[in-house]
Amino acid sequence: MDRPPLIVPTLPAGPFALRPWRLTDLAVVREAAADPYIPLVTTVPAAPAGCDDAAGRAFVERQWAKAVDGTGYSFAVAGRADDRVVGFVGLFPQVDGRSSIGYWTAASARGRAVAGHALRTVADWALDDLGLARLELYIEPWNTVSLRVAERIGFRREGLLRSHRTVGDERRDMYLYALLPTDPR
Repeated sequence: MDRPPLIVPTLPAGPFALRPWRLTDLAVVREAAADPYIPLVTTVPAAPAGCDDAAGRAFVERQWAKAVDGTGYSFAVAGRADDRVVGFVGLFPQVDGRSSIGYWTAASARGRAVAGHALRTVADWALDDLGLARLELYIEPWNTVSLRVAERIGFRREGLLRSHRTVGDERRDMYLYALLPTDPR
């Protein structure tokens, strides 16, 4: 099925801005590649390959391709004051007005509410401006920081999906969280 290309806008997100990825954002890709968890659950290449410029460029080009092929909006989360990228948030439309969201924060920026600002902004934009009917998050039960971020935004836990996803070399359980336009935010 051919999908029309998507336009990735720039959105204000508190002290951050969500914007399209640039080839000048490779430093955060290298940092994320060295994280023990991010490459397991995203398309960030794992170190050491993730530490070279070619692998970093390939990651950025994959983010652009999602918009071109109509499969998702991938945002770099950058500081509004310095434009330094500190994380990622993506919105991935599925079917029937439903989309999933994924996000990560570079280790050097944790504790600055990066994920909270990014998730709230994307959720508001998706529900209010794009008119989506349902947003979904899949979070491992041990990831209490991400669980708290989702709940603060207004996402509700709907259940445990047993053996839902392969992470690394093993099947992992995931909590399913959802946010509807009618839910308090």
